[in-house]
Order: sequence, then C-alpha cells, then structure tokens
Amino acid sequence: MSNPKIAIVIGSTRDARFADKPAQWLFSKAQELSSELDFELVDLKDFDLPMFNEMASNLWMPSSDENAIKWQEKMAEFDGYIFVTPEYNSSIPASLKNALDQAGKEWVRKPAAVMGYGAVGAARAVEHLRAVVINLQMVPVRSAVYISGSDFFKVSPLGANGEMSEIEAGILPSVEAMLGDLAWWTKATKAARDA
Repeated sequence: MSNPKIAIVIGSTRDARFADKPAQWLFSKAQELSSELDFELVDLKDFDLPMFNEMASNLWMPSSDENAIKWQEKMAEFDGYIFVTPEYNSSIPASLKNALDQAGKEWVRKPAAVMGYGAVGAARAVEHLRAVVINLQMVPVRSAVYISGSDFFKVSPLGANGEMSEIEAGILPSVEAMLGDLAWWTKATKAARDA
C-alpha cells in the first residue's frame, strides 16, 4: 500500500518572495524525517489562478475556469497539506486565500499544517489560516513551524541571506512535531474517508 500524499504548497507568488528557500528545505527535511508520508512541492505560480469569480464553490457546482479546474484536480491528489506562508498585514497573502477559495470538495476532511515566516514568524497569518481551513472543512494540526525574529533575518534576503542550515537546530523540533501531528491526522482522516 502506498503512503498518503502531502502537498507542500508555496503560498506566495511574488517575484521577490522568500518562500522558495524554506519550502525547498522543508521538502528535503520532510522526506528525510518521515517514512510514513510522501511529499510533493506545489507552487501556486504554476497555476496562474484568476481571482475567484465562479458562481459558487465547486462544493455546489462545477467551476468554469480551466486554471481553477487544473488546481482542483491537483489538490484532489493529496491526503493532506503543508502551507508555506509569509505574513502580509497580519494575514496570509491574497494568492493563498484565493487558491484556497478556488477549491472546495478537494479540502474536505483532510489535515492542514503550516510553516510561517517573517518578523513574528507569521504567527497572525498562521492563526488566520487555521480559521480559514476550518471553514473549508479541513483539520488544522496544532504544531506549526515559525521562522521568526533573528532566525528569519539570518536566512532572509532582508538580512544576512544565510543557508537554512544556520537555523535548523532551532526549528527542527517544530518540524518534527508538525510532521508527527500531520502523519497521525492524515492516516486517521484517510481511513475515515476510505471507510
């Protein structure tokens, strides 16, 4: 039997985004640390999503935009998600909120974890994202990864632009806890959905 599949979703689409560095690091670490889950890096930039303009969520009627449908089909492949997000004005980027709105039935009864980054570790964005995923009928896992303060400025181009290995010791326990929570909830929700 194959492992459940987890999407690591890069939630920012800005040209100057920092997201690629922590997302790539997390993808490598997750593969190294978890033998129970399979991971795929998914970049919102690859989907060219319009702003949500459908009559309703695809929970209620099929979407008409072909890029939205392509996104929905991709998200349907997964049993859980890790969203990598910055914090913009105390919330998640519009690109991530729009991507979440563009799918509906694909999210239902699947777990969502978060890695946030920024001066305060995207703590406010992570909390906002948890509220959003609850409304999408997802299960937010408790443990999250926050890259904040001096750690953020060590690896960000806004600071020293160092390698993720420079802050790994500080964030690795959070990554391990998040992956443990995600593995448990992914297996539990998948078994329940399959039943």
